[in-house]
Amino acid sequence: MRVLYAIQGTGNGHLSRSMDIVPLLKNMADVDVLVSGNQGDLKLPFPVKYKFHGMGFVFGKKGGVDLWKSFYRSDIRKFLKEINELDVDQYDLVISDFEPVSSWACHGKNKPCIGLSHQAAVLADNVPLPDSTDLMGKMILKQYAPVTAQYGFHFKSFGDNIYTPVIRQQVRELEVTDNGHYTVYLPAYDDERLIKHLSNFKDITWEVFSKHNKKLLRHKNITIQPVSNNKFIKSMASSSGVLCGAGFETPSEVLFMKKKLLVIPMKTQYEQQLNAAALKSMGVPVIKSLKSKHEKTIRNWLDNGEVIPVDYPDITQQILDRVFEENVPQAITSV
Repeated sequence: MRVLYAIQGTGNGHLSRSMDIVPLLKNMADVDVLVSGNQGDLKLPFPVKYKFHGMGFVFGKKGGVDLWKSFYRSDIRKFLKEINELDVDQYDLVISDFEPVSSWACHGKNKPCIGLSHQAAVLADNVPLPDSTDLMGKMILKQYAPVTAQYGFHFKSFGDNIYTPVIRQQVRELEVTDNGHYTVYLPAYDDERLIKHLSNFKDITWEVFSKHNKKLLRHKNITIQPVSNNKFIKSMASSSGVLCGAGFETPSEVLFMKKKLLVIPMKTQYEQQLNAAALKSMGVPVIKSLKSKHEKTIRNWLDNGEVIPVDYPDITQQILDRVFEENVPQAITSV
């Protein structure tokens, strides 16, 4: 049986999840991997057959997505060409982790495409919602990578088809300690802005991981370094807490490690607003931006913040078994 597993490469979350899913898939079928987008920092430990431009976004420097750069770097003609050139008919099963080329290629040929992603969960019933709805953001989440069946991941199991996060083995096997520092990953803010605000907490040692800096930089009580997967997760594992965006994988890993968590959702990114609402419902503090008016909340979190208890068992294999059982004809699975 041949399977295409397609990964959204904008950011590190989808890539990190694939590190656990792909090896399991390869034990179940003949698997080809597709990655589209180029904003991720992780090097995958398995071959990638298709590397596409796809359709992604660019991190800004003031707390949100850089819409102009995202539009400028998008190439609709190339995107359509990639969709037309991808031969999805050669596969018995196509699984998309919010990856648009494979999803739209299947859509154009009326071929089933299985959504296995966090995005499959955020718009489900019973999931906490932010105070206001971004209609454009909601439409993008629904139409960006259309699928015929969905299995989602969220911070809690909000429904039958929604599972707790896939925590990669690399993180599960880490030794968790507390060296007293705080780890920061806010890719939508530039280094100058981070230094300006974090330096106000002079008694705190900050370890910042930056998408905007290619060399190590020290400024008083702040260390800024380029994103490195190994260094980043080790910093989190030895921290007192983590300040980060309201993505999915990083907050999930922080909660799993039983660290204090404070999130700042990216502006103009509805998925992160939804994530923040879910985290807030669990007791995780959320602030809207990195501005002086929120420093009191940050200080309270530093002094009095609590760990939010979660249970994230390793059930990735069971999820994949269900996906195959419900979406692959028995005649194929038995070959």
